[in-house]
Amino acid sequence: MSLITAKNLSVALNGRTVLQNVDLSISSAEILTVIGPNGSGKTTLLRSLIGSITPLKGALTRQAGLRIGYVPQKLHIDATLPLTVSRFMALPRRMPAKDLRAAAAQAGLGHVSQAQLSQLSGGQFQRVLLARALLCRPQLLILDEPTQGLDHSGAAAFYRQIETVRQETGCAVLLVSHDLHVVMAASDRVICLNGHVCCQGSPEQVASSPEYQTLFGASTDGAMALYRHEHDHDHEHDHEHDDHHHDHPRGPAATVTLPKDAADASSKELA
Repeated sequence: MSLITAKNLSVALNGRTVLQNVDLSISSAEILTVIGPNGSGKTTLLRSLIGSITPLKGALTRQAGLRIGYVPQKLHIDATLPLTVSRFMALPRRMPAKDLRAAAAQAGLGHVSQAQLSQLSGGQFQRVLLARALLCRPQLLILDEPTQGLDHSGAAAFYRQIETVRQETGCAVLLVSHDLHVVMAASDRVICLNGHVCCQGSPEQVASSPEYQTLFGASTDGAMALYRHEHDHDHEHDHEHDDHHHDHPRGPAATVTLPKDAADASSKELA
């Protein structure tokens, strides 16, 4: 059963249509990556799915009571603000220390709970955001360009951590990224977006499609193969598992017809 499904989703911003007739669904425990050039509507799609933008038309079906963890594209914090990692993770309300430790461990954060946010590296800060998103024990983890500012090795390490989270919790992952060479190796399915869905399928299917080649060219094939090999190597030696299927009880689906109810329903669940 799908956790969330969008049908014929269209979104307009400032009178301009940004997304048109987008169909999307994501099931339990899968990693779905949305790729596309700048301005293709990737972030707009995520914001529509979580309810912060009311679509122009379309229907959105969400599993009742769906728990969503969200890692934003950017989060600017004043470097002069005296704020520790543990205090930041507990905002806006205090959380049990054991829950904070468990989320930090899942995110591969290490022992930085008393460090100031301003002292963290880019990779550490992204793991703080990931840990904070994991506090709600999400069934769906949404990440919007989570590795901006990280080098290739840092990005690859972060995506491997996401794969570990998926294995350990069974959550689905919906990811937007420009890191084609990494996400192509880490994803179960890929959607190529450019105002509409250009193509979708397995990473190999998308990478070989004419639409993908038109948008990104053929120069990414070698990098994709490199990271595919690295990803496969990690599976053989670090994570012994045969598949990514996890059985979790699911509640009845709740269907919301847009635009009337989408924002209210999503905002309550994410509050």
